[in-house]
Amino acid sequence: MTPAPSVTARATTYDELLRRVRAGGLGPDPAALRISVAFTTRQAVRHDGRGTGYRNEVLSLRLAEAVGSCAVEPGTLHDSAVEECVGADLARLLEHPLTPVRVAALDAYLMHVTPHTPDHGAQAVPLPAGPSLEKSRARARTVVDLLDLAPGSTVLVVGVVNSLLEALRARGLRYVPCDLKGGITEWGETVVTDALAATDRCDALLVSGMTLGNGTFEALREHALARGRQLVMFAQTGSAVLPRFLGHGVSAVCAEPYPFFWLDGGPGTLHRYRAADHPGGTR
Repeated sequence: MTPAPSVTARATTYDELLRRVRAGGLGPDPAALRISVAFTTRQAVRHDGRGTGYRNEVLSLRLAEAVGSCAVEPGTLHDSAVEECVGADLARLLEHPLTPVRVAALDAYLMHVTPHTPDHGAQAVPLPAGPSLEKSRARARTVVDLLDLAPGSTVLVVGVVNSLLEALRARGLRYVPCDLKGGITEWGETVVTDALAATDRCDALLVSGMTLGNGTFEALREHALARGRQLVMFAQTGSAVLPRFLGHGVSAVCAEPYPFFWLDGGPGTLHRYRAADHPGGTR
């Protein structure tokens, strides 16, 4: 008989999770752990056959074997912030004035304490090798498969990724694209900028982990919890953080720790979590 996954300690709010980690309530004392490497990854992409491109910038912190990450708006993170992280203890970084540093530090700590393994409720999904667009589409199908919706339902997509919109279309699902930058989608659809204002006309939420870094995650989690709506997270930012909220507003997570699919043409691995796989509450 296969043993059941262990119940990873979860939290009801982001602030509660941060407090528990700072106090050493989920593992080793953060003051005794130091970041050995800090780095940023900057990327610009325009897939063949696509009319638009985009840029990414991610802050990553390495703690022993674990890497925690938080996306930032390109050009907003000074090199001095990266230098401040090198050799710093986790306790100090969890109190850092910059939100992306705090998020990356929390992600590194939780990745170190509870890596993406079956014992912690993760289901590994292989991502095949291939060109960037093929890998983007494969990831999008894995993410969208976490939605339990009938065709014709409407999904609020926070953090517009054209491959995700394409995968939703293939499932017969409608969507409202939302991103703080606004703009238009590959298909000429207007991208709204106020996620909360659009939630009431949607049946489920599909949300980027980047919302941890810009401070909008908690409001979306609270809305999903209060309204009983599905909230599926796709997470390069905070991939080890977001599974902590399963059953507390988050219904599923597609976690993708560093290195991300867009960095390498070789095979990779995604990690799926569902609230149904995590019986019980916080502890």
